[in-house]
This record gives sequence, C-alpha cells and structure tokens, in this order.
Amino acid sequence: MATEKIEIIVPEESHLERFDVFLTSALEMDISRSYIQKLIRNGCITIGGSPVKQNYRVKTDDRIELVLPEPEALTIEAEDIPLDIVYQDASIAVINKSPGIVVHPGPGNWNRTLVNALLFHLKDLSSIGGSIRPGIVHRLDKDTAGLMVVAKNDRAHQFLTDEFAGRRVVKRYAAVVTGKPVTNHALIDRPI
Repeated sequence: MATEKIEIIVPEESHLERFDVFLTSALEMDISRSYIQKLIRNGCITIGGSPVKQNYRVKTDDRIELVLPEPEALTIEAEDIPLDIVYQDASIAVINKSPGIVVHPGPGNWNRTLVNALLFHLKDLSSIGGSIRPGIVHRLDKDTAGLMVVAKNDRAHQFLTDEFAGRRVVKRYAAVVTGKPVTNHALIDRPI
C-alpha cells in the first residue's frame, strides 16, 4: 500500500477552528487528534504547501494537504496470559474479561492485552480487525469486567458486527453504587 494523499478545503463555517479539531471531524476516517498532531510534527500536513503549526486555526478556503504514510507493519506476540473462556465453538468464543486488561494493543499498551492472550489460547481468529484487533468485534474499557464475544472467522465477525451495528445485541451491566438505592433494580435508558 502506498502513501495516501488527501486534500481538504476549509469551509466558511469552520473558520478559526483549531486545526487538529477541524481535521479530526473533516476526515471521513478514524484518525485520532493525537495521530494528527504527530503528522503535523512530522511535516505530513501542509497548508498551501507550507508546514503548519499545531496551534494553527484554520481559515476559510485554506487548502490542507495531508499525506498519510503507509502504516507500519506490527507484529503482535502471543502471550500466555490466563483467559477465562466461558464458551467456544468453531465460529465464536465468549471470554470473561477481567478488569485491568486492555482489549487490544495501542500506544502505551503493546503487550499484556486481551489480543495477546487470544493469540496464545485460540489458533483461529477473524482477520477483519487486522493484526492489532484479530477477532475483536467490540470492546470493554480496561477497568471493566464482563463477557466479550470474539469472532474466530470472518463470516462470524461480519455477522456479529452487523448485529452490534443494528443494536440487536442486548447488553446488561451491573454497577456497584454507594448509598442506598430507592429500588433493588432499575433501567437506565439514557446515555451514561
């Protein structure tokens, strides 16, 4: 895969918006602000051919040129980390994720993740998530414990992705609270 070049013209409604904030929302891809800041530092983003500073505020009709370098190939190592597999068949595995474990590798967490454990314990994982997220269909925060469904092949991965996207997966959460709740159970139907 070669480097990708993207050109964006700043619309009037984004005038004086912070550069990294504007690019994060303007790009139709999943790129974090920290990655955009790294691209700025590396000279991969210019305005009218000139390097841009991180604190720059965009102006109407600025011509932003972005060169996305070819992704670095990463090798994620299998690690013998205990894994609580509560169900498994040829297509999926259901894992009881412990609190304190990050789901997939990323900056600051390249090892000791659930993915490292999955690579050790399961020989077949979906390839849709790439080398960093093999089999990962959804995630739980580092400090959250709970069941996770892992895809062992691409067909199962696509099916599960569609089910999550279509909101046909029912999720239930339990929480520890302080004080005395008014009832023994309740339904929270608003964003948390």
